[in-house]
Amino acid sequence: MPRGRRATAGTADPRAGSGAGRFYMISVVSKAYGIHPQTLRLYEREGLLKPSRTEGNTRLYSEADLRQLEVILNLTRDLGVNLAGVEIVLNMRRKMEQVQEEVTEFVAWVRQELARAAQEGWQERLQQALVRLPPTPLAQAAGREPVAPPAASSPPPGPPPGPPSRGL
Repeated sequence: MPRGRRATAGTADPRAGSGAGRFYMISVVSKAYGIHPQTLRLYEREGLLKPSRTEGNTRLYSEADLRQLEVILNLTRDLGVNLAGVEIVLNMRRKMEQVQEEVTEFVAWVRQELARAAQEGWQERLQQALVRLPPTPLAQAAGREPVAPPAASSPPPGPPPGPPSRGL
């Protein structure tokens, strides 16, 4: 990893994953990734990157910022996506992650409810709650012989229906 890491007390970036406390200055990041510092500033102006700042207003890039930068560079350099497209892709990724979290929470809730229901003996209560009704005439007829569905009225002879003609 690039030299020049600056870990400062009290500036832990909540977006940083396992690399909390590891920050890199703009000069180190620009050299490591082969981009001009102005490009990093542009990405920040466009809202694509959000580095933290020191009290002296120096930009500090976390491990999460570097992962985001790698995605941006992959999209722009390798795939030829412009910055507006990068913004759309990043927003969609964020939304997909949110949806994935919601689905995971929902699945956990369903499993919890199923486990609770199994402990409470829901099957017996369901059997007791159901009301037995006498069979309908259709069900009775089905027991004796196969019942054909009612015949649909036959279509009128002629061409099949389609969009109305305009008479041009």
